[in-house]
Parts: sequence; C-alpha cells; structure tokens
Amino acid sequence: MPASDPLRIADVSADVALLAGGGAAILLQIAHPAVGQAVAEHSDFARRPLDRLNGTLTYLYVTVYGTPAEAAEVARRVGAAHRPVRAEGYDARDPQLQLWVAATLYDTAMRVRELVFGPLREVDAEALLSDYAVIATALGVPRALWPSDRAAFAAYWNESVASLSVTDASRGVAQQLLHPTGGPSWLRAVMPLVRVLTAGLLRPELREAYALPHHQKRFDRIMRITRAIYPRLPRWLRFATQRRYLAAFRRSLADGS
Repeated sequence: MPASDPLRIADVSADVALLAGGGAAILLQIAHPAVGQAVAEHSDFARRPLDRLNGTLTYLYVTVYGTPAEAAEVARRVGAAHRPVRAEGYDARDPQLQLWVAATLYDTAMRVRELVFGPLREVDAEALLSDYAVIATALGVPRALWPSDRAAFAAYWNESVASLSVTDASRGVAQQLLHPTGGPSWLRAVMPLVRVLTAGLLRPELREAYALPHHQKRFDRIMRITRAIYPRLPRWLRFATQRRYLAAFRRSLADGS
C-alpha cells in the first residue's frame, strides 16, 4: 500500500494485538446501565466465558472481510440473537445501544493500535472512523448516527462516557469476565495479563467504579515489549485469528448451522 494511501478498516481490524482492548471494551459497554442489565440477564460469563468474545469476533471479521452475502448472514444471526434480549429498561436492537457498543469497539481498537504502532496520521484516523461505521450500520443503525468525523466522535464519546454509571449488575458481569471459573485452562492462565491491560486502558474513574487494581508500571512495560516485537511480525501471523474465525463461519454455512 503506498504511503500516501490512508489506512482502511481491512488493514487494521484483523491485527490480533487489538484483542488487548477486548476487556476494556466490554467494561465500557456494560457501564451503560441498559447494556449492563441486558448482559447480566442474558449472558453467562460464568459457564461460557468465551461466548461474547467469539460472537463479537465472528461478527467483526465476517463483516469486514467476508463477502456481501456472508456479511448479511452474520448480521442476520446477530439480529436474531438480539431479538429476545429485551425487557423493561433495555432492548438490544435499540440503535443507540448498538451505536454505543460499536463505538467502544472502535475506540479501544484505535487506542491499542496507537499504543502498539504509534500515533495515527490524521488522514488514517478519519478514514478508519468512517470505515468503522459498518460495525454499527450492518445491524441497521442509521448511518447518520455514526459520528461524521473525529471531532464529532470525540464529542459523542465524551458525552457518553460522562453519562455512564457502573451498577451492581455491571460489577457482577465484570467479576465473571475478569475472574472466570470455567472455560479452558489457558483462559484462566492469561487472565492476570488481561486484567492488567483492561485496567490500564480504562479511565481512572471507571477503574475505581469497578474496583480494579491498576499497575501502571506493569502496563507500560507490557506495551514497551509489545511495541518492540509485534509490529515486526509478519502480517500472515498477525492476521491468523481473523482467518480462523472466517473459516469457521464459512464451515457453519456449509454445514447449514
């Protein structure tokens, strides 16, 4: 890609390093009281800790890298899964809630991207913001709701973050997420690292609301090591997770599941 061309979503969103922001994105999402209540009542992090991650990554990778027909099918599946997630106080199909979830995925991805690869050029930042609209609009969120530029996103983000309120339900979900008792053994083995990264990527007021210990020196050391090594890895290795999820989705289509 010529240096003058802006980065696009397909250039960055498959980087496995961006998964470092997954915990922070979920905690941001559930700090919205309606999202927190919905996740607490309809997700089971205790028995199936990887379900939300797998669902989110499948949706993201197929939407960005799949064919138009595959993207439509994964959006249909997510929409069907969201349909019963409704009660007094929330509806998972609410465009404003879907917008907030998509915004957390974009914001944490960009923060991790800059921590690992360095600051984005303005042209890259604007192009990526525009491209990330598809994460919301594929589920039916009107395109006009997605911020038109970085200044508009900053205004939306700051207003949204100021209105967040971590509830007991949100804290319960966070406890299940960051201290899983089920799932594969490798998951529990990596959770100390996930907790350091999650706390380091959150604002101090949210860390405090979730009662998350924060180790800034440890976080900084992890980021220094990652910056020194990760950008030098070949693209095929950095994008391996995306290929695996896309292949699994295509197998599910072939199997009719």
